Amino acid sequence: MGVIHLSKYEDPLDKLKIIYEKIQGLIENYKPQVCAIEAPFFGKNVQSMLKLGRAQGVAIASALTSNVAVFEYSPKKIKQSVTGNGNSSKEQVAAMLQRLCEFELQPKFLDATDGLAAAVCHHFQHKLPTVAGKKASGWGDFIKQNPGRLK
Repeated sequence: MGVIHLSKYEDPLDKLKIIYEKIQGLIENYKPQVCAIEAPFFGKNVQSMLKLGRAQGVAIASALTSNVAVFEYSPKKIKQSVTGNGNSSKEQVAAMLQRLCEFELQPKFLDATDGLAAAVCHHFQHKLPTVAGKKASGWGDFIKQNPGRLK
């Protein structure tokens, strides 16, 4: 888990190139099969949203050019998957991730928990329970199909 520090670079295109190269390095080093990413969201600042969208696009392109499957999750879906509440704060998500993944969070890595949360969300979404060989569409569906298993 880490953060790419780009503040020392002035040119926005240099920043995008560095994001691409860092993602390529991670893919080469860890050889992932999938990439989970937070879908773009509309914030109050349009310029920030455009910059974030470009960074996300470069990260997605980096994964796709390396034949890594990409899965996108809304911020609300990620929070819901990790904490059970789609309106959780960044700090609440980080605290739950600390419990789930057993790591000590340093303040400088608070932003890195966003990426970890997307990965954990993806894990949870693709580890749904099965019923008689049929994958349930979610926990609600699983409970409807198995009322006796609810305690």
